[in-house]
Amino acid sequence: MSKDSIRIKNKRASFEYFIVEKFVAGIVLTGTEIKSIRSGKANINDAYCTFKGHELIVQAMHIAEYTYGTYNNHEPKRDRKLLMNFRELKKLLVKVREKGFTIIPVTLFINEKGLAKLEIALAKGKHHYDKREDLKKKDSQREMDRYNRY
Repeated sequence: MSKDSIRIKNKRASFEYFIVEKFVAGIVLTGTEIKSIRSGKANINDAYCTFKGHELIVQAMHIAEYTYGTYNNHEPKRDRKLLMNFRELKKLLVKVREKGFTIIPVTLFINEKGLAKLEIALAKGKHHYDKREDLKKKDSQREMDRYNRY
């Protein structure tokens, strides 16, 4: 895989949450972690972000162990620090303290400089009836597309 094609998405994010605002953050990684990401072996479906002091940490993000790694290999689900501007962190901290808001990772990608970046979103959880409405919209759109093809 080329570094331009590495784009690991959290497909559950738009189904489970209303996305309010998106941010791009850098991630503090070890050598074997970036090698695993470049080979496409990461999963962000269950990941979430929390604050520890004034630092933003992504938790439960799974990066598979590097196959050619030795005793220096990393722990797959360790907490990883996110790198953002102080203003952005302060804005997120204020919003997360409000009821119902959370921070979730949306996309993990490698930028043009070869650095791993995580697109995170300030999100609000959906209720069950909101999810049903989304499914109805998708089904009706699929039906319309099917009829428009012929």
